[in-house]
Amino acid sequence: GRLGILIVRHLKRLERVILGYLEVCDGPEEEARLGILETLQCIIEHAWPRMPCRLPVLLKALLKMIWDVHTDQGSTPEPVKATLLQGATECLILLDRCSEGQVKVLLEVVYSSCEENRVRECIRKVQENT
Repeated sequence: GRLGILIVRHLKRLERVILGYLEVCDGPEEEARLGILETLQCIIEHAWPRMPCRLPVLLKALLKMIWDVHTDQGSTPEPVKATLLQGATECLILLDRCSEGQVKVLLEVVYSSCEENRVRECIRKVQENT
């Protein structure tokens, strides 16, 4: 109800903030990125009718974050990386649900051209989710 209306009213600004946080690694514990993934999940759940038009931007940002986490050679511990990948995957699943399967279709191309098992695993979870 009310939260959804507030989110929709500020969606453009929220989107810029979310994209900014998804792009930047914030140290070994990744607290900001973990928090922003939770926030994004909440936003998708409450403003789902507005998500299909935001799909290209959000999909690109989430895939880039998945790739960055996978290729990160820094000090981020494995459990934190796994939690980040899980959070991003959950966001992709939610986006897929509110876009009537568009995410699955778009991810088919990425899946077929990607050779990294960890990235493919995230995509496979989205594709298998019904």
